Amino acid sequence: MRRLVKKAMEGNKDAFAQLMEMNTQSMYKVARAYFANDADVADAISETVLVCYEQLHTLQKPECFKTWMIRILINQCNGMIRQGRKEISYSEIPDVMSEQSEYALAEFKDLLERLDEKYRLILILYYVEGFKIAEIAQLLELSGNTVKTRLRRGRNSLKSEYEKMDLKEAGI
Repeated sequence: MRRLVKKAMEGNKDAFAQLMEMNTQSMYKVARAYFANDADVADAISETVLVCYEQLHTLQKPECFKTWMIRILINQCNGMIRQGRKEISYSEIPDVMSEQSEYALAEFKDLLERLDEKYRLILILYYVEGFKIAEIAQLLELSGNTVKTRLRRGRNSLKSEYEKMDLKEAGI
């Protein structure tokens, strides 16, 4: 990917298009954590692509491209929310658990939807997108300790919601 970023930085439009295609799922998952409406998700992603294209020359480390791009996307989502678009519960994660049963996937989505957005987003960035704590801290402009705390609290909330669901299903 590093070589592709360098080509894109040199003005190769095909390389840039390939980079965007490679990262579309990641952008979708993050934008979907902010918006329920697919049109809003698409707007956030298209604005992000435009900003990335226009600002690619400002990227200092090609190996940090994905982090840089996700930061731009988060800024776009926050800007759209400030402009009056609704922030929503996370309702869908496509292809996250492709090897799991449909029931497990539905259960996972339901559990994520019950979490506060600040925990849900960090859990998605950490477990689904594979970002490190330091990268998440940089993306969300938080301290590393805040990210660790939210990750721990998010895990605990997820566990608590799962246990509630189990008790409810057991009729207790």
